[in-house]
Amino acid sequence: MKIIACEPARHSAAILGIFNDAIANSTALYDYQPRPLDSMAGWFEAKARGQYPVIGVEDEDGTLMGFASYGPFRAWPAYKYTVEHSVYVDARCRGQGVGRALLGAAILAAEKQDYHVMVGGIDAANAVSIKLHESLGFKSCGIVRHAGFKFGRWLDLAFYQLILRTPATPVDG
Repeated sequence: MKIIACEPARHSAAILGIFNDAIANSTALYDYQPRPLDSMAGWFEAKARGQYPVIGVEDEDGTLMGFASYGPFRAWPAYKYTVEHSVYVDARCRGQGVGRALLGAAILAAEKQDYHVMVGGIDAANAVSIKLHESLGFKSCGIVRHAGFKFGRWLDLAFYQLILRTPATPVDG
């Protein structure tokens, strides 16, 4: 496994495939419709504008096994030290440590950018993701009951957070 910085031209189709599989086959993403390929340009542009990394893991052949990123938690200025992250692993690559590598790399990237809190919104029934987050120090900080509706049922959204050591000198404004 190799951790890389994802590039729009090289990784958009693979990331889209992982997104669309999560939409169609899981509650990891509370979305109904597959995304079109042209949506990836705007997604990557938003990440670049916010200086949010898109981190990937590739196998020895250069095939993307999964990706992670983060973005703003809330729009108000006082939340500037908090990000919400996401981690997605290709269904064919699960159980191989890809999620752990991605989440670990995202944590390091957030610390380098002087963020203080990482938040993950996880479907409360996703025991594998919850176990992964807890193993890396994330703590449960609440559940929003019936936050989503997908596959004919109500979904509970669990929030997990990790408090980082950074920034050394936070400032208002």
